[in-house]
Amino acid sequence: MLSMPTRTPTHPGIDALNSDRHRHLIQASHGRSHSFGLDAMGKPDFSPLPQRDIACARDENRLLYQHASPVMETLYEQIANTHSMVLLTSSNGLILHSLGDADFLEKASRVALMPGVEWSEKNRGTNAIGTALTEGQPLVVHGRDHYLKANQFLTCSCTPIFDPYGKVMGALDVTGDERSYHQHTMALVRMSAQMIENHMFENVFPDAMRIHFHSRPEFLNTLVEGIVVFTLDGRFQSANRSAQFQLGLSVNAMQAHTFSSLFSQPVSQFHDRLRHAAGQPVSLCMHNGVSVFCQARLKSTHAWFNGVRDTHNAAQAQHPAEPPVPTPATRATTVAAAGRASLSSLHYLNTGDPQIAAVLHKLQRVQGSDIPIMILGETGTGKDILAQAIHNDSARARRPFVSINCASIPETLIESELFGYEEGAFTGAKRRGAPGKIQMAHGGTLFLDEIGDMPTQLQARLLRVLQERRVTPLGSGKEYDVDVMLICATNKNLKALIAQNQFREDLYYRLNGLVVRLPALRERSDFEVVANKILLNLCEPGQKICISNAVMALFLQFRWPGNFRQLHNLLRTAVVMVGHSGEIGLEHLPDDFLEEVQQQPLRRSPPEPLPCEEAALCMPLPSDTASRMPAAASPAPTFLGSPVFQVPARPEEHAPLPPTPLATSVSKGAPRLQDVALQAMTDALRQCHGNVSAAAKLLGVSRNTIYRKKDHLPGDVWD
Repeated sequence: MLSMPTRTPTHPGIDALNSDRHRHLIQASHGRSHSFGLDAMGKPDFSPLPQRDIACARDENRLLYQHASPVMETLYEQIANTHSMVLLTSSNGLILHSLGDADFLEKASRVALMPGVEWSEKNRGTNAIGTALTEGQPLVVHGRDHYLKANQFLTCSCTPIFDPYGKVMGALDVTGDERSYHQHTMALVRMSAQMIENHMFENVFPDAMRIHFHSRPEFLNTLVEGIVVFTLDGRFQSANRSAQFQLGLSVNAMQAHTFSSLFSQPVSQFHDRLRHAAGQPVSLCMHNGVSVFCQARLKSTHAWFNGVRDTHNAAQAQHPAEPPVPTPATRATTVAAAGRASLSSLHYLNTGDPQIAAVLHKLQRVQGSDIPIMILGETGTGKDILAQAIHNDSARARRPFVSINCASIPETLIESELFGYEEGAFTGAKRRGAPGKIQMAHGGTLFLDEIGDMPTQLQARLLRVLQERRVTPLGSGKEYDVDVMLICATNKNLKALIAQNQFREDLYYRLNGLVVRLPALRERSDFEVVANKILLNLCEPGQKICISNAVMALFLQFRWPGNFRQLHNLLRTAVVMVGHSGEIGLEHLPDDFLEEVQQQPLRRSPPEPLPCEEAALCMPLPSDTASRMPAAASPAPTFLGSPVFQVPARPEEHAPLPPTPLATSVSKGAPRLQDVALQAMTDALRQCHGNVSAAAKLLGVSRNTIYRKKDHLPGDVWD
């Protein structure tokens, strides 16, 4: 068994592949692997657990699996088509779930990198999963770092996932071909793990006070905020990794503290200050003298102290005739959708594309009829947003909108999630039971996303519920009336699944009322309008950010395999990079996107290709670049080596969109992109008086990128 290390704030970064510490970790792991009696030249063991045992393992790790699955999907969308896969493991290294490119999944299966196989050091020698769990810290294991020769074609970036009590409960890993190693992969893995941990904090400690804090108020409600949990009288219970880092204390060290000793203020006084804060964050001074801004959430009263409603209420017993109160996970989904309500109406979605206009016209014709609606389209085309818009424009808009992703919930859990259960229905069932998603949607709308992935054994039961409009929870002899408008979505060919006996034909025709198809982003004619709307929604009130012509030209050429989700994530990052105001240029786009642009066929004639970092220099530096860049002493905010991804609150009202000129950045007689990149380097070096480190930071590239072009740059810039 692996030891279970607790959280510690002493390792805020990760070790570079060639660093002394990294080599020491790998050598120590090789020593352990040898002591286990493993044969470095031996063949991998191809003996995964039976599906039944895998299902049991997932059930044992239910909290982890439930919160990690949707995050894994988002992570995979960011690395899709890179010969990689995403893996989730238990605390002993047993792979619970995986997502990946089909071609790479086949290669991985040859070395038993699949669900049901344990990748601990004892079984697989030095590997990112087993070694990261043993060391209790993030780790990259690249190529020949692996102990078994059979695994040396892999490169793996793995980080442990900690439960809300500070114990390792599993690991998140991205594995790919060692030739496609990218240094930013670990940052994505760590951010995803942080997201999983923060989500778990929302559903644990039922009668607790959560303090959300950061030294900069704009980072509240982002991945980098610290979260500390106290009892109502101020006794410490737990803290997330960001809180440990900011406080400079591990969870174990904080056990001896109270709210008063950590934040230098009696908890009663803090309560009084929050009540008079008029919805604004309150400042506190931590025990180490650093001032922070904070908000506090008290679950037992379902409210923020400073007036913002808490969306994470515990489920309560309900009268059968009344719609049940959602569980925390469902309420989070419901409120997240409600937060988009002002932006999600059929009228708002009409942005000028004829295909979209035809879809919206059909939907408006059936409004009020409760005809089942089936939405088809690729992943990321906005099927969930359209479903929310249909609900918002219906007579049921004031009733619940309950969404369930049939692909992200384990088969062993989906039945209880959909239909609910009574006390004692199965091992681990809550006291007094819990209502299902169908009951929660009573009077409102039930959205079944990825319906094509619903297990076949549940399809018959769902059909019966839809026909009889009554539901029976697991372990119950009672039936409850349900009245829902049904919307389904899928990116699969259901008729093909019917032919393969993977989807019931009678259920298909019960769901198949009005079928509409959302076009992929590359097929739409309203790209510029949509991109500007997304950008406007991402900006905080007062922010003035636009997309440069060069970037818009690049966007128009790109094929967008991740559709709107990919565009949204890209613009969200760019907004943070630009700051309060300015223009999104190529230097604000992530390196992996620029690499993908070069590798993927474009829709129009592409510009002359450049290495990714040089492509980021193809926008000439504006005259006010220095004033918009962070000072040398205050670099762009990062957390544990990861860039900050912030999702600002969207404004309630929106001004009309400014007209966007047609992007024509590549034209006859335009300078070559290499020349533009060299000019950008020249300008940056002159501005920084020859300081290569400062120039590289200004441009957002590595120093080596500049040194590689030294022979092509004027000699006076090095003075």
